[in-house]
Amino acid sequence: MTDEELVVEFALARLDHPGLDLGEVAAVVVARLGTDRMLEFAARNLATRGELRGAAFPCAVEHVLRVMLLLRGPVD
Repeated sequence: MTDEELVVEFALARLDHPGLDLGEVAAVVVARLGTDRMLEFAARNLATRGELRGAAFPCAVEHVLRVMLLLRGPVD
């Protein structure tokens, strides 16, 4: 899944759940996309952090948040 596709998924989840914070929306995205994507995101996140092990779901959520915040750009 590309970062652009992930942004679309995140935006749709945020529209469905406007009261959630960013971390909770990221968790919804990971849950919606299923096990294969969760493992893909967790692997990407662990590679970025230079780690070999970690809990899959929280690592996947962290990857989604990392992508959203990087694409958001610097805050003034």
